[in-house]
Amino acid sequence: MSVVCEQPNTITLRPYQAEAVDAVYEHLRCRDDNPCVVIPTAGGKTPLMATICRDAVTQWDGRVLILAHVKELIEQAVDKLHAMAPDLWHQIGCYSAGLKSRDTDHAIIVAGIQSVYRKAAELDSFDLILIDEAHMLPPNGEGMYQQFLQDAKAINPNVRLIGLTATPYRMTSGTICGPDHLLNHVCYEVGVRELIAQGYLCPLKTKAGRRKADTSGLHIRAGEFIAGEVEALMDDDALVHSACREIVEQTRDRNSVLIFAASVQHAQHVQRVLADMGHECGFVCGDSSGIFRDDILRRFKDGDLKYLVNVNVLTTGFDAPNIDCVALLRPTNSPGLYYQMLGRGFRLHPTKTNCLVLDFGGNILRHGPVDALQIKDKSDRKGNSEAPAKECPNCQALIHASYSVCPDCGHEFPPPEREKHDGSASTAGVLSGQVTETDYDVSFVYYSIHTKRGAPPDHPKTLRVDYRCGFNEYHSEWICVAHPKGSYAWQKASTWWQARSNEPMPNTVEQAVELAEAGALAQPLSITVRSVTGEKFDRIINYELGSIPPRVDGSDEREPVASTTLPDQPWTEWPDDEIPF
Repeated sequence: MSVVCEQPNTITLRPYQAEAVDAVYEHLRCRDDNPCVVIPTAGGKTPLMATICRDAVTQWDGRVLILAHVKELIEQAVDKLHAMAPDLWHQIGCYSAGLKSRDTDHAIIVAGIQSVYRKAAELDSFDLILIDEAHMLPPNGEGMYQQFLQDAKAINPNVRLIGLTATPYRMTSGTICGPDHLLNHVCYEVGVRELIAQGYLCPLKTKAGRRKADTSGLHIRAGEFIAGEVEALMDDDALVHSACREIVEQTRDRNSVLIFAASVQHAQHVQRVLADMGHECGFVCGDSSGIFRDDILRRFKDGDLKYLVNVNVLTTGFDAPNIDCVALLRPTNSPGLYYQMLGRGFRLHPTKTNCLVLDFGGNILRHGPVDALQIKDKSDRKGNSEAPAKECPNCQALIHASYSVCPDCGHEFPPPEREKHDGSASTAGVLSGQVTETDYDVSFVYYSIHTKRGAPPDHPKTLRVDYRCGFNEYHSEWICVAHPKGSYAWQKASTWWQARSNEPMPNTVEQAVELAEAGALAQPLSITVRSVTGEKFDRIINYELGSIPPRVDGSDEREPVASTTLPDQPWTEWPDDEIPF
């Protein structure tokens, strides 16, 4: 079925929106179950709803109900439907106690589920029910949506349900579509990365400077970190000051900064610290009065207020296209909530070219890039009491988080610092394939012989170099001094060695370690590490080196080299023997 274009007030759809409408109609024609459309936040779900509503009313003489779960979504849907389909103005009604409206006899009704879940008979028969933010549907027979839909089917057994969402999954049970669910099949999906590339969504970028959050002490209940534990851990004065300083520093050229805090107390702490730094910061939470909250949000949307901190209220239903920085000052175990927070920065606006994401809660590392979230079904999850794994910085073994000494190599882990959120924002890429390059000062360097795991006895060994950066952060590389001469790996190792030593290139790894321990290599002062989101390993791509020491035997020295850059070759083309596993 094609989208109708003969109407005098035609709704202009983007190509992917038109494809989504056609996919819905195809599903309704060919299948008996209920479809779901997945379009990113700010990708434009309302034009789809308006098109479906117009076709249902004008072509099929049907009735449509649009269900939403918050007042802001109801208001937005009514206003946008009026704007996009002015010819349907007198056929659009609203049923919401919060908006003091109880229309029941219109062809198109936009309703709050809290207001109508026991009023199906009062609203009468519908042919289509559209559910905005469909990830709010209950996973089983409980809930207001389930009760209303049962009553609606009693009135019209042929009523069809259509879901629209940006996040087709829940914290507690995985994907929302399944044979036994209210929604059964994703009939159309378009991704964040695709719409960014097409110019329909704002590009995202992350801050350059990384320190990992340690949330291993948090427990999980119903799919999310326990709120009381998060609140107790997050509101640390030193961390709040550190994060606020970085927010101010990183947003000097930004206009509208939306901050997500862990609790009311934490949010008010952030507000006070920013005020002490000379920056007004608005604050809203679920208990904020309507008039006060509306005034704060108006000022933020109008650009009169640069900083706004909130607690669990500005995820869905909040439309402020001018947001050009999102600061995550809270950890979440929910991929949906993580996505919804980032989604506040997806919208295009003339005042911005991109949206900066400052992640102080390790969320990007936890969930993956926003366009490639790591979602697990409930059946795949372990019990909440199981601690996460951790990586040994010395041998890269993945071991249980409870180990204080690595069982593979004997490395001793420092006691946990129980850090609440990062004092510095993570640089992990928010989009898959995103490249970040970070400079680190080197405090110490270790040289050792590395044997590739599972390799045959005659496989060449490599020189393993571990750089300690700061208190307990390590970055490693593998130098193939013993590989066949003339090979790419050997040429790369030769370049590396010549930049550091007046000694001839060693023939064996044992000789290389012996020379390194004898002081034949220049001391590394700093390194540059390249991270590509979605890739397992980082790469060291540049160095700042100290002076090259004299030769051990006192013979003539060659001209010293101060720094070097490794050959820039795509990761997929690196030889297999360079991969450290």
